[in-house]
Amino acid sequence: MRHGGRILADALRLHGVERVFSVPGESFLALLDGLHDGGIQNVVCRHEGGAAMMAEATGKLTGRPGVCVVTRGPGATNASAGVHVAFQDSTPMILLIGDIERGHRDREAFQEVDLRAMFGPLAKWAAEIGETSRIPEYLARAFRVATEGRPGPVVLSLPEDMLGAQADVPDIPPAPPPAAPDWSGVARLFMERLAGASRPLVVVGGPHWSEGASADLARFAETQGLPVALGFRRQDRLDNLHPLHAGDLNVGVNPRLAARVRQADALLLLGTRLGDIETGGYALLDPQGHGRTVLHVHPAPEEPGRVWRPDLSATARATDFVAALAALPPMGGDWGGWARGAHEDYLWWSTPKPTPGAVRQEEVVAWLRDRLPPDAILCNGAGNFAAFLHRYHRWRRWGTQLAPTSGSMGYGFPAAVAASIAHPGRSVVCLAGDGDFQMTLNELSTARQFGATPVVVVMNNGQYGTIRMHQERHYPGRVSGTQMASPDFAALARAYGGHGERVERQEEFAPAFERARASGVVAVVECVLDPEALTTGQTLSEARRQGEAALPARHGKEGP
Repeated sequence: MRHGGRILADALRLHGVERVFSVPGESFLALLDGLHDGGIQNVVCRHEGGAAMMAEATGKLTGRPGVCVVTRGPGATNASAGVHVAFQDSTPMILLIGDIERGHRDREAFQEVDLRAMFGPLAKWAAEIGETSRIPEYLARAFRVATEGRPGPVVLSLPEDMLGAQADVPDIPPAPPPAAPDWSGVARLFMERLAGASRPLVVVGGPHWSEGASADLARFAETQGLPVALGFRRQDRLDNLHPLHAGDLNVGVNPRLAARVRQADALLLLGTRLGDIETGGYALLDPQGHGRTVLHVHPAPEEPGRVWRPDLSATARATDFVAALAALPPMGGDWGGWARGAHEDYLWWSTPKPTPGAVRQEEVVAWLRDRLPPDAILCNGAGNFAAFLHRYHRWRRWGTQLAPTSGSMGYGFPAAVAASIAHPGRSVVCLAGDGDFQMTLNELSTARQFGATPVVVVMNNGQYGTIRMHQERHYPGRVSGTQMASPDFAALARAYGGHGERVERQEEFAPAFERARASGVVAVVECVLDPEALTTGQTLSEARRQGEAALPARHGKEGP
């Protein structure tokens, strides 16, 4: 006989879970007891949002579900931000929520929330384990659902009395992975259809990628001579210095790459949904009449045809399909000039463009790019600062980018903590804005407790820069709700037992970063920016002038 918490801990270990990320609650004391000597590390976090994002980052890094454990009510609602990241990023994740006793349902008991109703739209599957004897069954299903098809989050509610009860039930081992079909014939059909194009473009994204899949992608592109564009925050799928790398379809996309998307007469979509970010709000391609050949490979059968009507589609993991594509002989046309031009455009775009200020973000990123090892893991949340990283850093290997396609602020630092715990021998760097970092910086204490040593480079411009940018473009000069006071980030890092540096001139950055990296503890390097340096291509004043120029048209008036 085992109590439910021990049954659950044993099931997690059996499914290969090495660590969970949690914030403790009285609702799952039995699970805490099961974890006590269950062979699984319990990384105790400071906020449920940070814990959930650490679990999501673990899922990104490993391809196996990251696991987060929180309590009911406010614990669950706090964790929902990480669940949303996992859903939009197609990341396998399991959220376990200690819940009220079964007999207290529908009485608005302490911290009661209808968790299945709340998480139903946010997760692939949300359920309650109502019987102790069924814990192994539910866990086995949770791992299968989280990883099959398009991966995503699963949420399981754990009533307190169910967890504490005893049961004599055998464990259920994980099911073997399904056999991959032979995609060689279908891959040939795809390539035959693509071969007739004059200006083809491969677009890569989505889940399931691996180092081997990246190698297959490079071999396929080389054999056929095809340019490859990478999806939003999927920049580690192909070596960015590969001669067939065309750049990434990001926020503030390279205008030359945007032009190539418009000019392309055939698109091969491998794993990507090709959403609104990649298409500039569907301005580069109109789903209702794009006039191009679309060949779509996606693991979810409902995805091809949902937005883009495909001429051919396959329900397959992009990684399995690209292996079949890589095995084909040359079948393409003469696309050498088209492909070479795409890479030249990328090199032009990723060459730093000067911005104002004593500390310049483009130079910070370029310095990191040139000196970090190829396997360094770069993490970020959301904000204009991220555009500098995405534009100027050059990812060389798969598994080195942790960034939310959901655009969640506060993601970068928890992700960096999780990455550093998982890979203690690798360089982990988080780039954050002052607003972005303040959403989850309390996990500095988690990092210190569990020996995580990421270096956080905080770009401090004293404002919510992305919102200020939009504000100036739409309501120029009417600054409201976007200014921010921040702590001394370097002193704060030291208060948490970490290393802290403050950089006010460009020449100070390199030695400060090197000292931070050598400190052996979590470190923060605060870079004081000129607020005028708003984006990679536009100053604050230029954004305001843009907004002022648009005012007459916006209000239906003639200009001066």
